[in-house]
Amino acid sequence: MKNVMIDQKAYTLEKNYKDAFVLEEVENLFTDYFYDFDYVFGDYSYGKLRLKGFREPKNSKTTKINNIENLEEYIQKYCSYDCKYFLLKKAK
Repeated sequence: MKNVMIDQKAYTLEKNYKDAFVLEEVENLFTDYFYDFDYVFGDYSYGKLRLKGFREPKNSKTTKINNIENLEEYIQKYCSYDCKYFLLKKAK
């Protein structure tokens, strides 16, 4: 696992399927909207990077659609087949 800094926030690169993580591309899309999430998931569909926030189940703001336990279901339903993707976890 690799530690990275984005907007002066520390994250751990938990997954990097097909070497999807490119710091410069993530920094271009990353906004303060993602600060509140426990995880940031990124996938490439049709050549474009998409970011989505996820939360720990114990987080009071967690819903079905942003629960990290549902990540595999999200990948199957909403991502291009066998696309490259990564998962960042907010460092404590």
